[in-house]
Parts: sequence; C-alpha cells; structure tokens
Amino acid sequence: MISAVDQNLTWFLKYLKNERKYSDDTVSAYQRDIQAFIVFLNQTNQEDASLLKVDAYDVEAYLTSLYDHNYSKNSVAQKVSALRTFYNYLIKNDLSSANPFEYVHLKAENKKLPRFFYQSEMQALFNSVAEDEDNPLSTRNLALLEVFYATGIRVSECAGLTLDRIDFANKMMLIFGKGNKQRYVPFGEHAKDALTKYLPVRERLMVNHHEDHQYLFINHYGKPISARGIEYVLDDIIKKSSLSSDIHPHMLRHTFATAMLNNGADMRTVQELLGHASLSSTQIYTHVTKSHLVHDYNQFFPRSNKNQE
Repeated sequence: MISAVDQNLTWFLKYLKNERKYSDDTVSAYQRDIQAFIVFLNQTNQEDASLLKVDAYDVEAYLTSLYDHNYSKNSVAQKVSALRTFYNYLIKNDLSSANPFEYVHLKAENKKLPRFFYQSEMQALFNSVAEDEDNPLSTRNLALLEVFYATGIRVSECAGLTLDRIDFANKMMLIFGKGNKQRYVPFGEHAKDALTKYLPVRERLMVNHHEDHQYLFINHYGKPISARGIEYVLDDIIKKSSLSSDIHPHMLRHTFATAMLNNGADMRTVQELLGHASLSSTQIYTHVTKSHLVHDYNQFFPRSNKNQE
C-alpha cells in the first residue's frame, strides 16, 4: 500500500510536469532532493519522521548535515528551493499548514562568467590551422573550427554528427543533444566552404582504410573521431596559435553565444540554438555582454570617467 508521503510526492511531481511544464530532468532533480530529505528525517528522527511535523530544528539539522557533507552553496540552495516549492504545494492543497523552509534563503555562489574568444583571437586560431599545411587533415581541422564557431554545438554533439543530418543546400544541421533531444542549427557560408573542401579528403581516407560509415568527422584511420579526439585536435590548434594556454575548446561555444547576443539576437533564439533546456542556462551570457558593453563604454566614451572633464 502506497504511503501518504509517497502519494503526496507523486502528485507533486505530476503537478510540476503537467501544470508547471517542467522538463523531465528538472522533475527528477526535485524528486531526488525531496527523497533525500525524507531519508535524512528517517535516519535522524527516530520517533516521528513525518514531513508534516518538520520544524525549524529539523531544517537547521538538515542544513548542517549538507554542509558537513561538503555540498556547495549552490547545491544547498537548490535543495532548499525544491523543498520550499514542495511545501508550498502541500499548503496550496490543504495538506500542510506551514512551510518550514519559508524563511530559509541562501545566497548561491556567484557563477563564473563564461570566457570567450575575441575576434582577433579567433583569427589567430584560423591562422594556426592555415599554417599547418604539413598536416594531411588540416582541412578537417579547419572544418571543425568553422563548424564550432558557426553553430556553438557541444563537442559530443559534433562527434555524433552524420552526413545525412546535414542539409548543404539550406545550410542546416540536425543536432542530437542532451537526452537525445533534437534541434536544427543553421551554419554559414564559411563553414559550408570548409566542409566542402574537407569531404573529398574524408572520402579518400575512408577508402584507403576500408571504412564505410556516415559520421562526418573522422580520425587518421578513417574511423569516427571521438569527443575526446576532437578535444585533442582543438587543444592542439590552440597550442599552435599565439594564444595563451589557459583557454579551452568549450570557449568556442561561449564565443558563438556571446557573438549572437552582441549582434542583436534575442535570448530565446540563442537558447534554442544552444539546446539549453532552461532559459536560465542561457542568461549567464547576458552578464558577459553587459560586462563587454561597460568595458567598451568606459574605454571609448570620453566622459565615462567622472574625473575627466
């Protein structure tokens, strides 16, 4: 027989999915956080572990336990938010009279702003590939760089890209993202040209190694290149450029998103192109663009500094 606690949790999860339209991943996260709190109550409260009898002392003990287990401030804040939402649901449906997490407000850690390449840095990367003429797969490396810069796709998504998902006429790619979710992403003329020059090289290499598959990007043996292999190629491009070594391939994705927003794209469009499940994941880039605007304003506007006359 299902318990009252399990029944309430089941109803709550259905409410999140059907009424709040939360994604499956978000609903699962809420479920894990609430169930973890129930486990804590059962372990620490021998007499009565009822969710409906939780008080401020239970909440304080739970928070202390989380910090003792070295959870980050962001993780603790997310767990508290999930439990606060759950108790608000119980109150709304006359299943509880109070929310023990109502006055618990934790300040999450500040997110580090994503770093991106400036135009001059991107040019240094392209130059690095162009100068690597001795590499038989330099056309592949250029195509990789152009595709990442033009689409902002993830490394894993690039590794899984197949020829049948590329529409060269309309310059569109069908991308399979996290959770196997599909989205269409356009690409520009530069990426199309780079891919067109790479495809004959790909074909010759596959014939030489008796390979037959649809994966777009391949390694020296004609086999599909792995996500780690792509990271290695991008790392090598970065090392051969004039740029510093403290940069990473994922910055190409950040560069795409920042460039789109800086040039007037709306947040929802960028969210869709990046394949973010939540708009909050995309909003971090607005802080980058705002920071960039402030920097340019202070640098170029003559009266931006109050000390200047």
